[in-house]
Amino acid sequence: MPALRTPPRRHGARARRRGLALTAAVPLLAVALTACGYGSKAQRGGEDAVPVARGKKLSADTVRIGYFPNLTHATALVGDQEGFFQKELGGTRVSTASFNAGPSEIEALNAGSVDIGFIGPSPALNGYAKAKGQNLRIVAGSASGGVKFVVDPEKIRTPDDVKGKRIATPQLGNTQDVAFLNWIAEQGWKVDPQSGKGDVSVLRTDSKVTPDAYASGSVDGAWVPEPTASQLVAKGAKVLLDEASLWPDEKFVITNVIVSQKFLSKHPDVVEAVLRGAVKTNEWISAHPEKAKQSANAQLAELTGKPLPAEVIDAAWPSLRFTDDPLAATLRVQARHAVEAGLLDETALAEIAGIYDLGPLNTVLAAQGRPAVADDGLGVGSR
Repeated sequence: MPALRTPPRRHGARARRRGLALTAAVPLLAVALTACGYGSKAQRGGEDAVPVARGKKLSADTVRIGYFPNLTHATALVGDQEGFFQKELGGTRVSTASFNAGPSEIEALNAGSVDIGFIGPSPALNGYAKAKGQNLRIVAGSASGGVKFVVDPEKIRTPDDVKGKRIATPQLGNTQDVAFLNWIAEQGWKVDPQSGKGDVSVLRTDSKVTPDAYASGSVDGAWVPEPTASQLVAKGAKVLLDEASLWPDEKFVITNVIVSQKFLSKHPDVVEAVLRGAVKTNEWISAHPEKAKQSANAQLAELTGKPLPAEVIDAAWPSLRFTDDPLAATLRVQARHAVEAGLLDETALAEIAGIYDLGPLNTVLAAQGRPAVADDGLGVGSR
């Protein structure tokens, strides 16, 4: 069953802290690797240091978690930085890797270099379809919102002005790329989904360089997640559209938690522990928003080499909603968008049933006296 046809991308890797090396053959974009999230933080000393992996080991020695250096992945940023994952895993070590966009993370998951990942819906759908439902499951939600269409106000004042302009998205087939292609189609314009050429020029641009590309005039705007959107605003761009405004109740899944089916089968206790960590992280973010911003920024500094300016993170944060619910109904809509954009085959829509396994998450929620979340008929029992 054909799915997104994402071309091979060159990659680079940078180790941070002490880490396991990712398999060299996997073509990753901007991979930064870590190990035992709080092993090195403990070396810093001080009362805030968190101990290394200790206590009872679960069924795996190590769990490898992938996520992006984006604020839409703040659950992972904060969970790593504050040690929520490691605390729940006890003697099982945490190893983390960062990616620029979802297709790269799917490649790592398929290669066995990542066990659990925080990722957008479009790469998850594509990865599932391409592997004929044999490689991953979505096991939780993580975030909603945090995506904006920002533009050069001197060139683009209204949506009609977008025609003929050069607009950046993070990567072919990633969640923002699909959303922008769908928006273009709704305007009645034509763009080849593979080349990005047409009534609008869609330029797939690494999020790390998008602000510089905008500043140099190479792109006229970008449909991007936070913090890239607010970084562009800090350089003079204006928000033309907040993607949340396009969705009922302004809710749509932007980040899911996925797991390798092999890992889930062999190590359900580890998956459940990571989900406990994610749920507790989201609770902590909700209860301590200012501390959460600082924590996410500290982790971004470790991943990228520098923290975000206060005005950038302050502008970005209000558009984010952190949620354990995967908002499964919105995944159906995003799958339809990918089909209509020409990036996912129509047959895939009938075969995405089984993409969710929310049993481990609902076990965690039940233990806290919280209601179960729904898979909108796309759970493992639906295949």
